[in-house]
Amino acid sequence: MEKNFVHFIQERHSIREYDPSYKISKEELESILEVATSAPSSRNLQPWRFVVITDENVKQEVKEMAFNQQVFDSCSAVIAVIGDCEMYRNAEHIYQSNVEAGNMPEELKQEKVAAIENMLPNLSLQVRENIALFDAGLVSMQIMLVARAYGYDTVTIGGFNKDKFAKRFELTDRYVPIVLIPIGKAAAPPFKTTRLPINEITTFIS
Repeated sequence: MEKNFVHFIQERHSIREYDPSYKISKEELESILEVATSAPSSRNLQPWRFVVITDENVKQEVKEMAFNQQVFDSCSAVIAVIGDCEMYRNAEHIYQSNVEAGNMPEELKQEKVAAIENMLPNLSLQVRENIALFDAGLVSMQIMLVARAYGYDTVTIGGFNKDKFAKRFELTDRYVPIVLIPIGKAAAPPFKTTRLPINEITTFIS
């Protein structure tokens, strides 16, 4: 494991107060997301979508949905992570791009797409939503780590009115809001926390 990677993990803390004068460029936000979406996902269906909010008025709308938490007043942007509960609809597009990239032959693509299209649409909405939630959690953690590598700080907010958010941003029933990630330059030190000792939470079987 690279020391730099360990460093980024260990220095990542939740930050709730940012420099309000600092603005992250659209290009940097896109770059952070591009790197973060290397995260794994079930059958590589990548059931995540993002709404990136930099407009100050819209951030205030989201603040109200999130019970008026002050972090929205100073962060540079808010990255909303959205789960796609009909991720199977992307199978052909995703797997075709893998064929074009030389990652798999056409025959294997057809086999995998057929298996996905035969199984996932028949799963309950709850099961598909659970898949989207799990995979969106993976990409959310990568967003925070990549942001730290870029010199930015973040915090995750799961407590917000998701129905209001979905209505405001015109999300169809296919999509479920999962988490908000304010991002910016820290203006105050983090409130540090401890973790349970590994020997209390781990069982080794040998």
